[in-house]
Amino acid sequence: MLAFLGIGLVLFGSAAAGGIMLSVAGASFLAGQRGKNRKALTGRRSIVRTAALEMELDHDSGALEGQALAGTYEGQLLGTLDLTALLVLFKEIRSDSESVRLLEAYLDSRVAAWRLHMKPDMDTRAGRTPGAGTMSKEEAYKILGLEATATTADIRHAHRRLMQRLHPDRGGSTFLAARINEAKDVLLSHHN
Repeated sequence: MLAFLGIGLVLFGSAAAGGIMLSVAGASFLAGQRGKNRKALTGRRSIVRTAALEMELDHDSGALEGQALAGTYEGQLLGTLDLTALLVLFKEIRSDSESVRLLEAYLDSRVAAWRLHMKPDMDTRAGRTPGAGTMSKEEAYKILGLEATATTADIRHAHRRLMQRLHPDRGGSTFLAARINEAKDVLLSHHN
């Protein structure tokens, strides 16, 4: 339909507007063709749990969703909370640096300018380093979305796939990238 409208505009009206519509129609058609040729989605998910939050990452879309495990909003999905409620949660959990980093990663993916709404006393970023404590093998498998039977190649592939989506240079968070790297290191150290 868009292509026919574009042709009509080229022939009887504005060539520029018609050309744009034809370009959009062509790009839409090509995107549809590419989509048909793609492999089925993997359906893999990673789960990261801290004392105050549980987050789930969809490997295919890069979408991050979570649930509050503590505080005023305990048991609620983060996606159902508005920015004001998320900042209240942030303030409530700020003594748990691992949970704060996870919530920061979620907020970065959902509301790009969320830090502009923070009060100065709420910022806990100064002096923190990624990674907190020792990660268990079970947690590492969950983060990479793998089963305990995964091979070294599976671990490297899952790590690479997640880093392509979540590396800080590509809009991801430093915290999640650090957790993914730590999960790979934990699992590879047990495979050697």
